[in-house]
Amino acid sequence: MIRNCLLGTVLGLSLGSLMAHADDAPVLKIATEGAYAPWNFIKPGGQLDGFEIDLAHELCARIKAKCEVVAQDWDGLIPSLNAGKFDAIMAGMSITEKRLQVIGFSRPYAAPLNGLLVMGNSPLATLPDATATFDLDSNEAAVKTWVAKMAPLLKGKVLGVQGSTTASAFAEKYLSGLMEVREYKTVDAHNLDLVSGRIDAVLANAVVLKLATEQSSMQGAKMAGPIFAGGVFGPGIAIGLRKDDSDLKARFDQAINEEIADGSLKKLSEKWLKLDVTPLK
Repeated sequence: MIRNCLLGTVLGLSLGSLMAHADDAPVLKIATEGAYAPWNFIKPGGQLDGFEIDLAHELCARIKAKCEVVAQDWDGLIPSLNAGKFDAIMAGMSITEKRLQVIGFSRPYAAPLNGLLVMGNSPLATLPDATATFDLDSNEAAVKTWVAKMAPLLKGKVLGVQGSTTASAFAEKYLSGLMEVREYKTVDAHNLDLVSGRIDAVLANAVVLKLATEQSSMQGAKMAGPIFAGGVFGPGIAIGLRKDDSDLKARFDQAINEEIADGSLKKLSEKWLKLDVTPLK
């Protein structure tokens, strides 16, 4: 009887220790925009959902941490990260030279593909090369040639982009002086102006725009012209981190590599984005 009581006590203590250990897992606060479906968005009930929300939880599980994902306006993501309000950013954010001046990044978890959305009854709906992808790293000349060739169609038209994004950087570098560029706070805002006829086209992540064409509120909108990648769009979409968080970067890098190696990232990508955006490098 005494032995059984002692055994029960030991088992109870062991179970209690395991539970305490599990509860001691570090909590990582990850910020997302919540307005960039299907990468990240807020459902009608107020809950965050999307590709990056699921990926965040999978990565946290791999590095044995608890994951708390919070919504933050796009413009406040980097300042709030550096102010210590959260530990990381997962918000469709591409690695760029400008951003690398103020924050660090994990290795990429997605390749950035960007395109143009127009209305089907617009002259811009005839933009060619709809099946082509222009890589700014390997063939920037092709992009410049395409823009020059399309100048008669593009000249004087109004292009919408989300401010402080790689889309706005592309517009500034390649379309400034040709098209009027208007910056918006969110993708939804410039999509609304496109349908309302206040602008002629939008430039944004191709996955986001393709999903938008399936919405009843975007009836008549269509993708036009080629897909753009590389260059100002950066080497990939990654987790934004504070520059001195080298340990967290190493842990996230390993977790992303594992996701790529076992096919989990491809599966999650195809579930949410309807195509495989697994980075090639």
